Amino acid sequence: MSDVFDQELREQLDEARRQRAEARTAGDEDSAQAYAGRVTQLLRIAAQHGIEIEHTAEEQEED
Repeated sequence: MSDVFDQELREQLDEARRQRAEARTAGDEDSAQAYAGRVTQLLRIAAQHGIEIEHTAEEQEED
């Protein structure tokens, strides 16, 4: 897989994780849950393309 794809996926994952954390801090559980779904989706895409990305314990449970 191309380096550009790998980098873009990682950037999107970082952003989704950041937005999830911000939503949780704000007490917006609906948004936090939506961003958690996005994180899960991006981790699945990474796995499908052989890109290894570390998961948090929580993200392991979401898979």
